[in-house]
Amino acid sequence: MKTFVVAEIASNWEGSLSKAQKLIIESKKAGADAIKFQMWRAKDLYDKNHPNWNEIKKSELTFEKIKKIKKFADQKKIELFCSVFYPEAVNFLQTLNIKRYKVASRTCLLKDPFSMEVLKLKASTKKPIIISMGMGGNKKQIKRIFSDNHVTFCYCISEYPTAFNKIRWNEAKKYDGFSDHTLGIIAPIIFTMLKKQQGVKKITIEKHVKLKNSKGPDSSSSIEISQLAKMIPIIRKIEGLKI
Repeated sequence: MKTFVVAEIASNWEGSLSKAQKLIIESKKAGADAIKFQMWRAKDLYDKNHPNWNEIKKSELTFEKIKKIKKFADQKKIELFCSVFYPEAVNFLQTLNIKRYKVASRTCLLKDPFSMEVLKLKASTKKPIIISMGMGGNKKQIKRIFSDNHVTFCYCISEYPTAFNKIRWNEAKKYDGFSDHTLGIIAPIIFTMLKKQQGVKKITIEKHVKLKNSKGPDSSSSIEISQLAKMIPIIRKIEGLKI
């Protein structure tokens, strides 16, 4: 079995290229297969009266910044991909030869501006798609949109952080991916073991990561990189088990 481990950086780079680079370096050292960022425009998704507006705006990923970050990730030989929330960003990422895309839970609700347009544009790339539907949405409709893509649906609970006892493992086992928002590393390890027992050949684990003392909007539901470095070797050992 092969586990595709994604270090979800989200807004934990806090608008700082040096922090983004540090997160990339440490994620690579920890053994992650990929890092993921989010490309959105603050004005599309949030009201300016939002209590975290300044932090949200600061973490907005511009074309210039993602180009620099992608180049750095390439140098460090780790895959970079993104959740994308507006059409121009998909088109720009195509010029950077992104290998795959993520569809965030909120996009599946089709309530944000450009949600349907973005889904169809991602589908048109024919690239692999990782999808979280923790907030709900019409799964049949999403499947139809991505009928020509290789799709991995992730079990996801859109609570930040998620209480461990909220996980319904019988439901989680139906998925080949797990976008985890619990604190700690136990849940992804259990999921990997369950999928190993099922004889699944490939799964995806997505885990929010942060630097020590991070204060970004996503920091409360993220683990420190040092924990990622403990989690991944255990997952690799599970992959090699003969069951």
